[in-house]
Amino acid sequence: MSSASFPAPRALWPLLATAEAQAARQDWDGAIASYAQALQLAPHDAHTHVQLSYVHSLAGHYRQARDHALQAARGGATDPALLMELLPRLRTFNQVQAMLACIERMLPMSRMPIQLLLAVAAQLSYANLPERAIGFLDEARRADPDFPPTLLSRSQVLTYLGRFDEAAQDAARALRRAPEIAQGYWLQAWVRKQTAADNHVEAIRRELARPGRKPEDVALLGFALHKELDDLGRYDEAWQALVTGCRAKRSRLAYDAAATRALFEDLLRFEPASALASSDEGEAAADARTPVFIVGMHRSGTTLLEQLLDRHPQVQGLGELYDFTSAMRHATDHHCRGVIDRTLVARAGAADLGGAGRMYLDGLAWRLGPQRCFVDKLPSNFLNAGFIVHALPRARILHMVRDPMETCFSNLRELFSEANAYSYDPIELADYHRLQERLMRHWRERFPGRILEVDYARLTRGTEAEMRAVAAFCGLGFEDAMLSPAGGRAVVTASAVQVRDRIQVREQPKWAPYAQWLAPMAARLRQA
Repeated sequence: MSSASFPAPRALWPLLATAEAQAARQDWDGAIASYAQALQLAPHDAHTHVQLSYVHSLAGHYRQARDHALQAARGGATDPALLMELLPRLRTFNQVQAMLACIERMLPMSRMPIQLLLAVAAQLSYANLPERAIGFLDEARRADPDFPPTLLSRSQVLTYLGRFDEAAQDAARALRRAPEIAQGYWLQAWVRKQTAADNHVEAIRRELARPGRKPEDVALLGFALHKELDDLGRYDEAWQALVTGCRAKRSRLAYDAAATRALFEDLLRFEPASALASSDEGEAAADARTPVFIVGMHRSGTTLLEQLLDRHPQVQGLGELYDFTSAMRHATDHHCRGVIDRTLVARAGAADLGGAGRMYLDGLAWRLGPQRCFVDKLPSNFLNAGFIVHALPRARILHMVRDPMETCFSNLRELFSEANAYSYDPIELADYHRLQERLMRHWRERFPGRILEVDYARLTRGTEAEMRAVAAFCGLGFEDAMLSPAGGRAVVTASAVQVRDRIQVREQPKWAPYAQWLAPMAARLRQA
């Protein structure tokens, strides 16, 4: 957060400097007051609105943070430095239409500097719009065909789009120019299966040995090395590489297991101020759409289930969205890290959950086609399940479950961004899985008929029977098309490579070669 690069009016400089110093000391009230004084001198200054948005977020004030971001967007600013801060602000509040309007003002792409092109592409990808993001990355590549950040960003988005050969080529091209960039090895490791004749194991080992590596780089390289060695069946070495990657990533994340347990206990005790509404309340239209939420642990098969549902002509899959998270933050006027925290749960009891549901539907309207059902596939919405059933009376929740060992090992070997801090330690991961399992059991018992458990093993081995049950639960007729994934769709999840064209059934679970090292995790999962 800084206004140093913004061309703010000279009269504001002393106030902005004071506000920045106060924010650096985490004096949020003081910083807010100083920025508010600056706005009195220049009420429409977009730069000051952006800074106020940041500070209100840090102070936990969701609504004011959102309002200042929107006011900055309405100012019509075209300064690239401002937009590179404003676009992620707008995406944070899921104000994607406002973000798109800002981007539209900057066109044509040929007029935009490369760094802004990359920033736009990143925000479009985060907003689950990779088909739009790739155009900006193509333009950045035309401007400088060998700029490594462009090539790596493009490689990631091409992976989402299923264009794996091109993704591998861009990653390799970036590494030829800058072999020290750890992300390139991670991208090319996951985009295809490595072979004895064609792999990057020695190159990754050399980079891990490079002096001065930051933990973030060690994590990327460790996970890349694990993936390649696993492909080659060199499991002893693969496990050691995974340990290296997990330890490096975990060292950069603050995870409080006791706070997590307290949050889950709060959710188990949650009681809204108003009674559960009927499915017809507030929805007069006979053809009102049915929201379908797919929830569960990450790596439990949620992407596969969405892909199968999306094949139905009356279903539109929307991917992973944070719109309900935003609606709950607005309803409770609380900005927090992660999907929810204890303060949000405490405030939710008195919040207008029906209003949160309406905000959610209104905010999604621009994405929706004519289909009767739409699918919101954010796994961590299991934390919001108790709010969803009150906020959206028509909503159906599909809870994806998978063998605990398969789920946990798949999480352990997945390098997430800053989310899921519990997933880099086998015991913390097992404990989190048990908390999630207990919470979903509570939701199912409390809200019968609103949540359907979908089993991954049954889905992959007896697809038709499981999808018939899913279709009936969602009020749909079964369609034969639902028996195979929608291979042509963009997939902006960790399953972008695995979920293409066919359902995979493993005879031996992926964790089996690592059983000796996973024994403590297995024992923890077995505890009552």
